[in-house]
Amino acid sequence: MPTTADLAAAIDRALPQTQCTRCGYPDCSAYAQAVAAGSAGINQCPPGGQDGIERLARLTGRPVVPLNPANGVEGPRAAALIDETWCIGCTLCIDACPVDCIVGAPKLMHTVVEDQCTGCELCLPACPVDCIALVNRSGAATGWAAWSPAQADAARERYTLHGLRLERERQEKRAQHATPAETTPAIDPKRAVIDAALARARARRAG
Repeated sequence: MPTTADLAAAIDRALPQTQCTRCGYPDCSAYAQAVAAGSAGINQCPPGGQDGIERLARLTGRPVVPLNPANGVEGPRAAALIDETWCIGCTLCIDACPVDCIVGAPKLMHTVVEDQCTGCELCLPACPVDCIALVNRSGAATGWAAWSPAQADAARERYTLHGLRLERERQEKRAQHATPAETTPAIDPKRAVIDAALARARARRAG
């Protein structure tokens, strides 16, 4: 009889690893653990679609049910596309991407590495100038028909590296804050850059 941890690992391997959070959990691993523990349904993953539900049903022994509409709808594989005309280089989309597939630098145009994009949509609300759109990359194919185990494995690896990068940056910030602080309040340079870029973007749109 597999343990809950073993079942969670098997469920995680059966998920598409888009890390989109549409299941209601912070990532695919957390959703897998909840399904294994019996606290989440097997029908909460729109990227996996109906085929994904059937995979989880076989692993858990639960009956096959339709995708929960509260979590979204099954659709084709999408990739984010940044409109270079309006990108202000604020880097907020880079921060939001769970698989680090957006490259760029402050005040410079960003671009999406399409082959690495999972279509998670998390960069859309992060963009302050709405210059990111989703583009259909799989035609009529949806769910696992539009995705592959190899792509899921690659996305999981990038998500793991993303987490390691964030932890390293947190440690670096803690180390910086451990030094005596200046008496003058610090100005957040990134916030200042974003505010200036937004002002320029608004002026461009108005003009």
